[in-house]
Amino acid sequence: MHTPGESPDSAAPPPVAQAASAAPGATIESSLETIAGELLRDRRAERRWRIFFRLAWLGLAVAVAWAIFSQRGHGTAPVGTHTALVEVRGVIESQGEASAENLLPALRSAFEAADAKAVVLRINSPGGSPVQSGIVNDEIRRLKALHKKKVYAVVEEMCASGAYYIAVSADEIYVDKASLVGSIGVLMDGFGFTDAMAKLGVERRLLTAGENKGMLDPFSPQNERQKAYAQAMIDQIHRQFIEVVKAGRGARLKETPETFSGLFWNGEEAVKLGLVDHTGGLDFVAREIVKAEDIVDYTQRENVAERLAKRFGASMGQVVVRTLRDPPSLR
Repeated sequence: MHTPGESPDSAAPPPVAQAASAAPGATIESSLETIAGELLRDRRAERRWRIFFRLAWLGLAVAVAWAIFSQRGHGTAPVGTHTALVEVRGVIESQGEASAENLLPALRSAFEAADAKAVVLRINSPGGSPVQSGIVNDEIRRLKALHKKKVYAVVEEMCASGAYYIAVSADEIYVDKASLVGSIGVLMDGFGFTDAMAKLGVERRLLTAGENKGMLDPFSPQNERQKAYAQAMIDQIHRQFIEVVKAGRGARLKETPETFSGLFWNGEEAVKLGLVDHTGGLDFVAREIVKAEDIVDYTQRENVAERLAKRFGASMGQVVVRTLRDPPSLR
């Protein structure tokens, strides 16, 4: 109903219309609250994930460090009179298992052990670095003189080149009749790509300060003067190797024109040539020669964690540092 003179259109809007007119403002406010809540939850989740990744990387680093330092070293404690064993296994190189860095501490521990009656080098190696081999040879001879202990080398499948360089420091060398022994020589290898580059139309652009700085560059033509220099250098290293072999083997060595040619022989022939002394394995040497049947291994061995740490090395460290500095976020 309406009073006279009042237009129907001027009547107050019904309650439903009032609610409808108020609804847009309320909806916007509610949406803003929802968005703010979602953003807050995302930030909290992001912070939790950041803390999680930091703790995970820290825990991994601690676990690797603990595994390396707790498990490294020989695994058997010496008990009573025994034969001390040190393994020379694999390629002899600065970063390898048969490096001077690994072998020297093991040798010192073996020689210093009061109950170790003698030291046995069990060798299975194709050789490697003359520098690493020379360091080990020198240290064995020093320790022998210092501690007055015998050293025996026992060859498994192979004792060639740098491995034989180490073996001749022993008082006696034992082999299997089928072991490979020798390869007393030095090599420096590489490749030349100049003809292939010419066919492909590739130009080598090499700038050096010093006329010999690009010596033996595989992408440049071979320089005869530089080649002669490199040959003289490896000939000198070969002479050093020969002197070490002669000093170690002495009158037992039956030298022939082939002895220092780089050839290798099986164990049976190596005995005849005086490169080694007898046939026999580790147990035989410990039982019959050293007269101490119990064998204690002093070899420093890498555990799984240490191998992983070396394999990933710097890249692993970079990932850890980057994660701690700017951890990944899940967005």
